[in-house]
Amino acid sequence: MTNTYYISPEKLTFKAIFNISRGNRQIALSKEAEQRIVKCRAYLDKKMATHKEPIYGINTGFGALYDKFISSDDLGKLQENLVKSHACGSGDEAPQEIVKLMLLLKVQSLSYGHSGVQLATVNRLIDMFNKDVIPVVYQLGSLGASGDLAPLAHMSLPLLGLGEVYFKGERKKSKEALSHFGWEPLQLQSKEGLALLNGTQFMGAYGVHSLLKLFRLSELADIIGAISLDAFDGRIEPFMDRLHRIRHHKGQIQTAERFRILLVDSELINQYKKHVQDPYSFRCIPQVHGASKDSINYVASVFSNEINAVTDNPTIFPDEDIIVSGGNFHGQPLALALDNMAIAAAELGSISERRTYQLLHGRRDLPPFLVANPGLNSGFMIPQYTAASIVNQNKQLCTPASVDTIESSQGQEDHVSMGANAATKAYRVVYNLERILAIELFNASQALDFRRPKKSSVKIEEFISEYRSKVPFVEEDKIMHDEMEKSIQFLREVKYELPDALIPGI
Repeated sequence: MTNTYYISPEKLTFKAIFNISRGNRQIALSKEAEQRIVKCRAYLDKKMATHKEPIYGINTGFGALYDKFISSDDLGKLQENLVKSHACGSGDEAPQEIVKLMLLLKVQSLSYGHSGVQLATVNRLIDMFNKDVIPVVYQLGSLGASGDLAPLAHMSLPLLGLGEVYFKGERKKSKEALSHFGWEPLQLQSKEGLALLNGTQFMGAYGVHSLLKLFRLSELADIIGAISLDAFDGRIEPFMDRLHRIRHHKGQIQTAERFRILLVDSELINQYKKHVQDPYSFRCIPQVHGASKDSINYVASVFSNEINAVTDNPTIFPDEDIIVSGGNFHGQPLALALDNMAIAAAELGSISERRTYQLLHGRRDLPPFLVANPGLNSGFMIPQYTAASIVNQNKQLCTPASVDTIESSQGQEDHVSMGANAATKAYRVVYNLERILAIELFNASQALDFRRPKKSSVKIEEFISEYRSKVPFVEEDKIMHDEMEKSIQFLREVKYELPDALIPGI
C-alpha cells in the first residue's frame, strides 16, 4: 500500500477513509483533480474580467446582503471578511480527529472543479492535513444550512494566518505553525471564502467518524449478544433461517445467520432446555439488531453520496458557461440520516442493557447479581444501574434535531436543517453505545464462567479468553469502574473474524 492517497473524482469510500485515518497516510491531488481546479479558476477569472452583472457571493454581499454590489477591487477583501465574520463557534471543541476529517472532506469536495478556488488554497488544506496542523473548531454554531458556516470558518482561519491550531500536541496561534513551515498566509480571491464555508463537511466528518465506529459496534453487539444468550442458557430456535426469510428484512436475516455461525458448536446452546421461551431481549435480537443494521446501511448510503459531492454555493460549470446559485449546502439529507443513526445506535444499547438486567436476576441457575456470595458482595448490581443511566441519556439525545428550523439572515435563510446538532448528538450516542456494550460483556463473561465446565462455541471461547486476559473473573467486590474502563478499551482493540458477507458497510 502506497503511503499517499490521491484525491480524485473517483469515489471516496469508507474503507479509504478508514485506511487514511488509521494508517496516518498522506493525501495529494491527482493530476485530473488539479486540472479541474485550475480550469474552473481560470474560467471564473475570465468571467469576472468581462461580466459586470451581480453574481451572488462573488461580487455581492452574502445572505440577506445579496443585493449589495461589491467592486472588483474589494472582491478578495470580501472573502477574507466572510471567513473572519463567520468564525462564531462556541462551546466545546470538536475532537481533533473530526477536524482532520473535515480537512479531507473539504479537499474532496473542492477537487471536482465546480467551486472556483485557487489550486494553492486546496494545496494548503492538504499541507495542513499532512503535517497535522489541526484548526481549533467549536461544536456549536452551525445551522446545517448554508452549510456548516461557523465550523468551516474556524477551519479556514489558519489559511489566512488567523485563529488557532493544534500542532505537535500544543494549542498555538496559527501564525506560529505557518512560520514553522515557511508558509505565507493566503490571499483569497473571489468566491473562495464561500467555497470554503458553504459545505457540509462538519456534519459529514462527524457522521463518517460515527459510522466507522458504529459498523464495528454493530458487529460487537452481535458477538456480545451471543455470549449473553449462551450465558443465559437461551434457545437457538428463534434464530432459525426460514423464520426470518418469511419476513424479508435483510438485517434481520443477516443477524440470525451471524448468531447461528457464532454458536454452532456451543455445548450450552445445544443442551436440553427446561424453559420453552426466552425474554424479548434475547428472542427478538434478530429483529432489533437487524432493524438497526438496516438503518445503519441507509445512513451509510446517504453519507457515501455526500462525501463525494459538491456542496458549496454558487456552483460553477465551466464547460456550460453557467454559474448558478442553488442549495447544495443544505444539510437536510444528513440531518435526517444522523437522527436515524442515533436512534439505531440507541436501540442497540437499549436491548443490550435489558440483557444485562436479565442476567442479574438469579434465574436459570445463575447466582443473584452474578457473585458467589451475594449480600456481603453487591456484585454486578450497580454496573447495570450505570448502563440504565446511559440508556436514558441516549433516549434524550435521540430527540430529533432535523424536525426543527429557526429563521435566520432576515428571512433569506428561512429553513435550516440543524444537521450539525444532529451530528454531535449522534456522535455522543455512538460512544455511549460502546460503554453499554462493554458493561454487557463484563456481565455476560461473568455469567458464562458460572456455567463451567460446560463451554460455549470455539469462536466465543476464543473471544472470552482474550477478554479474560484483560478483565479477570470477579471473585468479590472491587472497584467496578476500573474493570468497566478496561472492558471499553478491550472493545476498541480486540480483533475478531466474521464472514465477509456478514460485515456491514458500503
